[in-house]
Amino acid sequence: MKKTIKDKDIREPLCEYLEERFGKCRIFEEKRMGKSRADMVMVLETEVWGIEIKSDADTYTRLSRQVKDYDAFFDRNVIVVGSSHGQHVAEHVPEDWGIITVEETEDGLDLYEMREAKVNPKRKLAFKLSILWRPELAHIQERYAMHAYARQSKKFVQDKILTLVPEEELHREISEELFERDYEKIAEQIDAYRLEHGQRKKRRTVRNKRKYKAPK
Repeated sequence: MKKTIKDKDIREPLCEYLEERFGKCRIFEEKRMGKSRADMVMVLETEVWGIEIKSDADTYTRLSRQVKDYDAFFDRNVIVVGSSHGQHVAEHVPEDWGIITVEETEDGLDLYEMREAKVNPKRKLAFKLSILWRPELAHIQERYAMHAYARQSKKFVQDKILTLVPEEELHREISEELFERDYEKIAEQIDAYRLEHGQRKKRRTVRNKRKYKAPK
């Protein structure tokens, strides 16, 4: 009897596949964007990709909502599917989405790129920039000699960066900050930023994230 491929079976082989395919990259798991949660987010030198996993045990019930959110936030998007979805998945995602299929073999899971991901025509740089946290935005402000705007909202700062930093450069800046993100230190960094700028600390729980980073 053929084994049902589940989400947890796919993640590790998928990360290894992406690292081999793209070289320098970093992968975050379970990233909130809009009203959805991306299964994986892959950071490249100038792009951020959204990756949705639909295993043999999953359905397309929430996919239409997820597609809208992925399309707003990411430069390119990929859906990774178990063999049971391989024949019909193209009907459920836009033509610019990449498709990777996962098959069970005697040697383990085999991943095949059925369709290459193209640049997402609906991407919004403002939404992509919102992935960064306030201390990460501050790094960009410093590099471009911008005013700190310490008492202004995060949205205000994002709008200033979008106005003052050229788009091509900003794509690279976002990737650089995400490459350097440290989930074990980020709570302290955010609290230090808020203290330095006269703001109250926020009560929060920061979850550790599995991450994969290919050797440079």
